[in-house]
Amino acid sequence: MHALLYGFHLQRCQALCCLLSTVPLHCSSPARRCDTMAALRLMLAAAFAVLAPAALAGAPALGINYGQVADNLPPPQAAAVLLRALNASKVKLYDPDARVLSAFAGSGTDFTVGLPDRLVPRLAADPSAAAAWVRANILPHVPATSITAVTVGNEVLSGTDATMLRSLLPAMQALHAALAACNLTSRVAVTTAHSLAVLSSSFPPSAAAFHRELLPYMTPLLAFLARTGAPFLVNAYPYFAYKADPGGVDLSYVLFEPNAGVADAATGLRYDNMLHAQVDAVRAAICRANYGKALEIRVSETGWPSQGDDDEAGATPENAAKYNGNLMRLVAQGKGTPAAPGEALQVYVFALFNEDQKPGPASERHYGLFKPDGTPAYDVGVKAPTIGGWKKGSGGGGNGTGGGTGLVVAQGPGGADGVEPGTGYYTVSAAAASKVKRRQRCLLESLLVAVVLTMASGLHWSS
Repeated sequence: MHALLYGFHLQRCQALCCLLSTVPLHCSSPARRCDTMAALRLMLAAAFAVLAPAALAGAPALGINYGQVADNLPPPQAAAVLLRALNASKVKLYDPDARVLSAFAGSGTDFTVGLPDRLVPRLAADPSAAAAWVRANILPHVPATSITAVTVGNEVLSGTDATMLRSLLPAMQALHAALAACNLTSRVAVTTAHSLAVLSSSFPPSAAAFHRELLPYMTPLLAFLARTGAPFLVNAYPYFAYKADPGGVDLSYVLFEPNAGVADAATGLRYDNMLHAQVDAVRAAICRANYGKALEIRVSETGWPSQGDDDEAGATPENAAKYNGNLMRLVAQGKGTPAAPGEALQVYVFALFNEDQKPGPASERHYGLFKPDGTPAYDVGVKAPTIGGWKKGSGGGGNGTGGGTGLVVAQGPGGADGVEPGTGYYTVSAAAASKVKRRQRCLLESLLVAVVLTMASGLHWSS
């Protein structure tokens, strides 16, 4: 919303600049006309100076994956409090959980919701199933809840199910058509998330390519994303590379800590962290797929576990704090990758909570920024408010999304907003940022009014 607001103000300033070059001047003397023009230029320069910080504020907001494979999670109202403390305004769900979406109505949070794998073949075979899914899972919530994207399946092209591979794009097309019938395609994008396993090679980034056998599926999918304006989503975990080869992978390189970096000899670009190298590898693979049109790439999942089995190297609270804390700081700075430095990277951290029912190694159950009781799993410098009054079975339900009763949210050290600048790797202050933006907006409006009044009074003096 702030980005749209400031974009509107920017357009107004640009329009005034154009007007200055076309409005006839009837000043009493050349000197007086020059003085008037100089004053107007000064005011417009001040207006653009105000807009500069706003442009920075338009950098992608922090995204969080809200997984719910657990039987002990608090209700979504508590999740909303924790997300606010993180200053995270984008959330990704793995299914269209009605109670979560309803709980966030009017919050301004942008949701990406998942269509489960099991429904992909059904939508591909029967377009009416896509229309029914939209009616049941999207229409009841918009526009009160902001749903900006639907992910069709998860890491489908990394699998070996031939039916799923063939069904993915037709299912996406059917869902897009169903959204178009409801006039929602300008609001809700249709995409799908990929793992890095779709790449046959990923280093150096410039040499990356998709597996040859996936190109018949990937190339038309890329065309669909470009035609509809949807982003390419990738789940990227530098942790997996370190876990597989802790002796050969520099821990500082994967944790965004100071390091010598790695150079791509073909491009001359130097990478000081593995995540950016992975994203640029995807970028190169997209270009190499005989496609050629740039797509926005978003990191739909990334994170670091705070605990793991004995053979899971690096899974510690200290490393998780460094990875996620440094990553959040990188997102807040609006930085792009070396191959696309001007494109701020949108990232969704995995995950909001530890999920006790996830199968697999112990690390799978310890990716959360928070424990189910709302306490931080480790310190990333965010002073989250205390949540209490919720107990397992009090309404949370098996997926942790029940309405809940008796939820208490303490003001905590951050005051009524529950937010205070933290210490360490990442600091946030939503209340302070909001005040700054309000001041910028008021000052900008005043400057624009001054410009208009000056033009009205000073540009048409009789000779």
